[in-house]
Amino acid sequence: MSDPLISPGTAIAAAIDWLNTHGHGLFALIGGGAERLLDAAETALRLPPAWALIGAVTVPSWRAFGWRMAALALVSLGLCLAAGLWKQAMQTIALVSVSVATSVALAFPLGILAARRARIEAALRPVLDIMQTVPPWVYLIPAVMIFSLGKVPALIATVVYGIPPMLRITTLAFKEVPHELVELGQASGATPWQVMTKLEIPAARKTLLVGLNQTILLSLAMVVLAGLVGGGGLGAEVTRGLTRMEMGLGLRAGLSIVAVAIFLDRMSRRALQ
Repeated sequence: MSDPLISPGTAIAAAIDWLNTHGHGLFALIGGGAERLLDAAETALRLPPAWALIGAVTVPSWRAFGWRMAALALVSLGLCLAAGLWKQAMQTIALVSVSVATSVALAFPLGILAARRARIEAALRPVLDIMQTVPPWVYLIPAVMIFSLGKVPALIATVVYGIPPMLRITTLAFKEVPHELVELGQASGATPWQVMTKLEIPAARKTLLVGLNQTILLSLAMVVLAGLVGGGGLGAEVTRGLTRMEMGLGLRAGLSIVAVAIFLDRMSRRALQ
Protein backbone atom coordinates (compact mmCIF):
# COMPACT_ATOMS: atom_id res chain seq x y z
CA MET A 1 0.00 0.00 0.00
CA SER A 2 1.41 3.38 -1.00
CA ASP A 3 1.70 6.24 1.44
CA PRO A 4 -1.24 8.67 1.33
CA LEU A 5 -0.62 12.04 -0.24
CA ILE A 6 -2.98 13.67 2.25
CA SER A 7 -3.11 12.56 5.87
CA PRO A 8 -4.94 15.06 8.08
CA GLY A 9 -5.12 12.62 10.99
CA THR A 10 -1.85 13.82 12.54
CA ALA A 11 -2.91 17.46 12.48
CA ILE A 12 -6.37 16.64 13.84
CA ALA A 13 -4.90 14.51 16.62
CA ALA A 14 -2.57 17.36 17.55
CA ALA A 15 -5.50 19.79 17.59
CA ILE A 16 -7.53 17.46 19.82
CA ASP A 17 -4.56 17.08 22.19
CA TRP A 18 -4.19 20.86 22.33
CA LEU A 19 -7.89 21.28 23.09
CA ASN A 20 -7.78 18.63 25.81
CA THR A 21 -4.74 20.30 27.37
CA HIS A 22 -5.81 23.93 27.22
CA GLY A 23 -9.57 23.56 27.35
CA HIS A 24 -9.88 20.88 30.01
CA GLY A 25 -11.65 23.19 32.46
CA LEU A 26 -14.18 24.36 29.90
CA PHE A 27 -14.90 20.84 28.65
CA ALA A 28 -15.25 19.58 32.21
CA LEU A 29 -17.77 22.35 32.89
CA ILE A 30 -19.74 21.56 29.72
CA GLY A 31 -19.62 17.83 30.40
CA GLY A 32 -20.71 18.21 33.99
CA GLY A 33 -23.61 20.48 33.09
CA ALA A 34 -24.75 18.19 30.27
CA GLU A 35 -24.60 15.12 32.51
CA ARG A 36 -26.59 16.81 35.27
CA LEU A 37 -29.21 17.92 32.76
CA LEU A 38 -29.55 14.41 31.38
CA ASP A 39 -29.72 12.89 34.86
CA ALA A 40 -32.49 15.32 35.81
CA ALA A 41 -34.51 14.46 32.69
CA GLU A 42 -34.06 10.71 33.24
CA THR A 43 -34.99 11.00 36.91
CA ALA A 44 -38.17 12.90 36.05
CA LEU A 45 -39.20 10.19 33.58
CA ARG A 46 -38.24 7.21 35.74
CA LEU A 47 -39.47 8.54 39.10
CA PRO A 48 -43.16 7.57 38.68
CA PRO A 49 -44.10 3.93 38.11
CA ALA A 50 -44.37 2.91 34.47
CA TRP A 51 -48.14 2.48 34.58
CA ALA A 52 -48.57 5.90 36.17
CA LEU A 53 -46.48 7.62 33.50
CA ILE A 54 -48.34 5.80 30.73
CA GLY A 55 -51.63 6.95 32.23
CA ALA A 56 -50.32 10.50 32.68
CA VAL A 57 -49.55 10.63 28.94
CA THR A 58 -52.52 8.67 27.61
CA VAL A 59 -55.35 10.45 29.44
CA PRO A 60 -54.29 14.03 28.53
CA SER A 61 -53.64 12.87 24.96
CA TRP A 62 -57.19 11.56 24.74
CA ARG A 63 -58.67 14.74 26.17
CA ALA A 64 -56.54 17.07 24.02
CA PHE A 65 -56.15 15.21 20.73
CA GLY A 66 -58.70 12.39 20.66
CA TRP A 67 -58.70 8.66 21.03
CA ARG A 68 -56.23 7.97 18.20
CA MET A 69 -53.40 9.84 19.92
CA ALA A 70 -54.33 8.24 23.22
CA ALA A 71 -54.20 4.79 21.63
CA LEU A 72 -50.85 5.58 20.03
CA ALA A 73 -49.40 6.70 23.36
CA LEU A 74 -50.74 3.61 25.12
CA VAL A 75 -49.47 1.18 22.49
CA SER A 76 -46.06 2.85 22.04
CA LEU A 77 -45.19 3.16 25.71
CA GLY A 78 -46.88 -0.14 26.52
CA LEU A 79 -44.69 -1.89 23.95
CA CYS A 80 -41.54 -0.59 25.63
CA LEU A 81 -42.82 -1.82 28.99
CA ALA A 82 -43.86 -5.22 27.61
CA ALA A 83 -40.47 -5.62 25.93
CA GLY A 84 -38.73 -5.21 29.29
CA LEU A 85 -36.95 -2.09 28.09
CA TRP A 86 -38.78 0.61 30.01
CA LYS A 87 -35.66 2.01 31.67
CA GLN A 88 -33.78 2.12 28.38
CA ALA A 89 -36.74 3.74 26.60
CA MET A 90 -36.89 6.50 29.21
CA GLN A 91 -33.15 7.07 28.82
CA THR A 92 -33.62 7.41 25.06
CA ILE A 93 -36.58 9.80 25.39
CA ALA A 94 -34.63 11.91 27.91
CA LEU A 95 -31.59 12.10 25.63
CA VAL A 96 -33.69 12.97 22.58
CA SER A 97 -35.68 15.60 24.48
CA VAL A 98 -32.59 17.37 25.83
CA SER A 99 -30.81 17.11 22.47
CA VAL A 100 -33.73 18.49 20.47
CA ALA A 101 -34.30 21.35 22.92
CA THR A 102 -30.63 22.30 22.75
CA SER A 103 -30.45 22.00 18.96
CA VAL A 104 -33.53 24.20 18.51
CA ALA A 105 -32.26 26.75 21.03
CA LEU A 106 -29.04 27.09 19.02
CA ALA A 107 -30.39 26.75 15.47
CA PHE A 108 -33.55 28.86 15.70
CA PRO A 109 -31.96 32.27 16.41
CA LEU A 110 -29.09 31.52 14.03
CA GLY A 111 -31.60 30.63 11.32
CA ILE A 112 -33.46 33.90 11.84
CA LEU A 113 -30.19 35.80 11.60
CA ALA A 114 -29.27 33.96 8.39
CA ALA A 115 -32.67 34.80 6.89
CA ARG A 116 -32.05 38.48 7.56
CA ARG A 117 -28.37 38.62 6.51
CA ALA A 118 -27.45 37.18 3.12
CA ARG A 119 -23.74 37.10 3.96
CA ILE A 120 -24.33 35.03 7.06
CA GLU A 121 -26.48 32.60 5.07
CA ALA A 122 -23.77 32.33 2.40
CA ALA A 123 -21.12 31.66 5.05
CA LEU A 124 -23.25 29.02 6.78
CA ARG A 125 -24.27 27.19 3.61
CA PRO A 126 -21.01 25.27 2.97
CA VAL A 127 -20.67 24.47 6.67
CA LEU A 128 -24.18 23.01 6.75
CA ASP A 129 -23.51 21.10 3.52
CA ILE A 130 -20.50 19.45 5.12
CA MET A 131 -22.35 18.74 8.35
CA GLN A 132 -25.18 17.01 6.50
CA THR A 133 -22.84 15.08 4.20
CA VAL A 134 -20.62 13.62 6.92
CA PRO A 135 -21.87 10.18 8.07
CA PRO A 136 -23.62 10.39 11.45
CA TRP A 137 -21.21 8.13 13.33
CA VAL A 138 -18.29 10.41 12.42
CA TYR A 139 -19.67 13.00 14.85
CA LEU A 140 -19.05 10.55 17.66
CA ILE A 141 -15.27 10.44 17.09
CA PRO A 142 -14.30 13.98 18.17
CA ALA A 143 -16.96 13.94 20.89
CA VAL A 144 -15.44 10.79 22.39
CA MET A 145 -11.89 12.09 22.03
CA ILE A 146 -12.80 15.21 24.01
CA PHE A 147 -15.42 13.95 26.48
CA SER A 148 -14.49 10.24 26.68
CA LEU A 149 -17.15 7.50 26.60
CA GLY A 150 -20.59 7.95 28.11
CA LYS A 151 -23.74 9.99 27.80
CA VAL A 152 -22.06 13.36 27.32
CA PRO A 153 -20.45 12.63 23.92
CA ALA A 154 -23.73 11.06 22.84
CA LEU A 155 -25.56 14.28 23.75
CA ILE A 156 -22.97 16.55 22.12
CA ALA A 157 -22.92 14.55 18.88
CA THR A 158 -26.72 14.40 18.77
CA VAL A 159 -27.03 18.16 19.28
CA VAL A 160 -24.52 18.89 16.50
CA TYR A 161 -26.26 16.42 14.17
CA GLY A 162 -29.67 17.96 14.86
CA ILE A 163 -28.71 21.60 14.25
CA PRO A 164 -28.43 21.68 10.39
CA PRO A 165 -32.02 20.70 9.49
CA MET A 166 -33.55 23.09 12.01
CA LEU A 167 -31.22 25.91 10.95
CA ARG A 168 -31.87 25.44 7.23
CA ILE A 169 -35.64 25.17 7.58
CA THR A 170 -35.82 28.13 9.96
CA THR A 171 -33.96 30.24 7.42
CA LEU A 172 -36.29 29.07 4.65
CA ALA A 173 -39.40 29.62 6.76
CA PHE A 174 -38.55 33.24 7.57
CA LYS A 175 -37.48 34.03 4.01
CA GLU A 176 -40.85 32.77 2.76
CA VAL A 177 -42.84 35.11 5.02
CA PRO A 178 -44.52 37.69 2.68
CA HIS A 179 -42.74 41.02 2.74
CA GLU A 180 -46.11 42.76 2.61
CA LEU A 181 -47.02 41.20 5.96
CA VAL A 182 -43.81 42.45 7.57
CA GLU A 183 -44.22 45.91 6.05
CA LEU A 184 -47.80 46.07 7.31
CA GLY A 185 -46.63 45.33 10.84
CA GLN A 186 -43.89 47.93 10.63
CA ALA A 187 -46.28 50.50 9.21
CA SER A 188 -48.70 49.91 12.09
CA GLY A 189 -45.98 50.85 14.56
CA ALA A 190 -45.07 47.36 15.79
CA THR A 191 -41.59 46.84 17.20
CA PRO A 192 -39.23 44.33 15.51
CA TRP A 193 -39.89 41.88 18.35
CA GLN A 194 -43.65 42.21 17.89
CA VAL A 195 -43.33 41.77 14.14
CA MET A 196 -41.35 38.57 14.66
CA THR A 197 -43.52 37.05 17.40
CA LYS A 198 -46.94 38.20 16.23
CA LEU A 199 -46.54 38.01 12.45
CA GLU A 200 -43.46 36.14 11.19
CA ILE A 201 -43.46 33.14 13.54
CA PRO A 202 -47.21 32.43 13.10
CA ALA A 203 -46.83 32.75 9.32
CA ALA A 204 -43.83 30.41 9.31
CA ARG A 205 -45.24 27.96 11.87
CA LYS A 206 -46.01 25.08 9.50
CA THR A 207 -42.55 25.15 7.95
CA LEU A 208 -40.92 25.45 11.37
CA LEU A 209 -42.83 22.35 12.50
CA VAL A 210 -41.27 20.43 9.62
CA GLY A 211 -37.83 21.47 10.87
CA LEU A 212 -38.67 20.41 14.41
CA ASN A 213 -39.97 17.07 13.16
CA GLN A 214 -36.79 16.44 11.17
CA THR A 215 -34.64 17.38 14.14
CA ILE A 216 -36.50 14.92 16.37
CA LEU A 217 -36.16 12.03 13.93
CA LEU A 218 -32.49 12.70 13.15
CA SER A 219 -31.71 13.07 16.85
CA LEU A 220 -33.35 9.74 17.53
CA ALA A 221 -31.28 8.13 14.76
CA MET A 222 -28.08 9.54 16.28
CA VAL A 223 -29.10 8.40 19.78
CA VAL A 224 -29.33 4.86 18.45
CA LEU A 225 -25.80 5.11 17.06
CA ALA A 226 -24.65 6.66 20.34
CA GLY A 227 -25.11 3.25 21.94
CA LEU A 228 -21.73 2.44 20.40
CA VAL A 229 -20.00 4.96 22.70
CA GLY A 230 -21.79 4.18 25.94
CA GLY A 231 -24.74 6.50 25.43
CA GLY A 232 -27.09 3.97 26.99
CA GLY A 233 -30.76 3.67 26.17
CA LEU A 234 -32.26 1.57 23.41
CA GLY A 235 -29.24 2.13 21.18
CA ALA A 236 -27.06 0.27 23.67
CA GLU A 237 -29.50 -2.65 23.59
CA VAL A 238 -29.38 -2.79 19.79
CA THR A 239 -25.57 -2.78 19.96
CA ARG A 240 -25.61 -5.51 22.60
CA GLY A 241 -27.96 -7.62 20.51
CA LEU A 242 -25.70 -7.28 17.46
CA THR A 243 -22.42 -7.99 19.25
CA ARG A 244 -23.81 -10.98 21.14
CA MET A 245 -25.93 -12.23 18.23
CA GLU A 246 -29.03 -12.11 20.42
CA MET A 247 -31.77 -11.78 17.84
CA GLY A 248 -34.55 -11.51 20.42
CA LEU A 249 -32.93 -8.59 22.25
CA GLY A 250 -32.10 -6.79 19.01
CA LEU A 251 -35.66 -7.23 17.71
CA ARG A 252 -37.26 -6.04 20.94
CA ALA A 253 -34.97 -3.00 21.07
CA GLY A 254 -35.59 -2.23 17.39
CA LEU A 255 -39.37 -2.38 17.80
CA SER A 256 -39.13 -0.17 20.89
CA ILE A 257 -37.12 2.39 18.93
CA VAL A 258 -39.77 2.42 16.20
CA ALA A 259 -42.48 2.86 18.83
CA VAL A 260 -40.63 5.75 20.49
CA ALA A 261 -39.96 7.39 17.13
CA ILE A 262 -43.61 7.25 16.05
CA PHE A 263 -44.77 8.44 19.46
CA LEU A 264 -42.41 11.45 19.54
CA ASP A 265 -43.15 12.33 15.92
CA ARG A 266 -46.94 12.29 16.19
CA MET A 267 -47.04 13.86 19.64
CA SER A 268 -44.77 16.76 18.66
CA ARG A 269 -46.85 17.44 15.54
CA ARG A 270 -50.16 17.50 17.35
CA ALA A 271 -48.89 19.41 20.38
CA LEU A 272 -47.51 22.27 18.27
CA GLN A 273 -50.26 22.54 15.67
